[in-house]
Amino acid sequence: MFVKICGLTSADAVAAAVGAGADAIGFVFAESPRRVDPDRALGLCANVPASIVRVAVMHHPSAGDWDVVRDRFRPDWLQTDADDFADLDLGASCVALPVYRDSDTDMPAQWPERLLFEGPRSGSGTQADWSHAAAIAQRTNVVLAGGLSPTNVAAAITAVTPWGVDVSSGVEARPGVKDVDKIVEFVARARAVERS
Repeated sequence: MFVKICGLTSADAVAAAVGAGADAIGFVFAESPRRVDPDRALGLCANVPASIVRVAVMHHPSAGDWDVVRDRFRPDWLQTDADDFADLDLGASCVALPVYRDSDTDMPAQWPERLLFEGPRSGSGTQADWSHAAAIAQRTNVVLAGGLSPTNVAAAITAVTPWGVDVSSGVEARPGVKDVDKIVEFVARARAVERS
């Protein structure tokens, strides 16, 4: 089970995610209470092992905005809407994580190798349609996001059988401020389902 903790803004939260055993950490470069700039994200990753995937999270970025994030932060993955990738140069080492939502009426004729599926609006904490996600998870590797928390992640994994799970607001004390205990609990509960 691939576990991503997203919307990180502090060294304590990054350390908690890494220490708990998360596979990926996400930094938001779009309008959000969780927004950081590329230099801040790079600094927060200074002591993060290379085995942890660093994800840049954007929303309809211009090519220029993406180029700055790519060149300064040097993420392993870019997470943004699927349609955005046509206009962006990922470079040699960055991997696309296209975003699809419950509200999308058009799904791809050919599924990407991996995608993130979430509720109708990014960053809102709105739960995704698990039955819809489960159907997609039969076709490709789905990272399930949207409304997940330590209290429902086990049920979500059981219902959807995703390749991975992603949490942001569900492990916060308040918008933009992570609760380190919730991060640890989220990872532990996801791993417990995996082991069972």
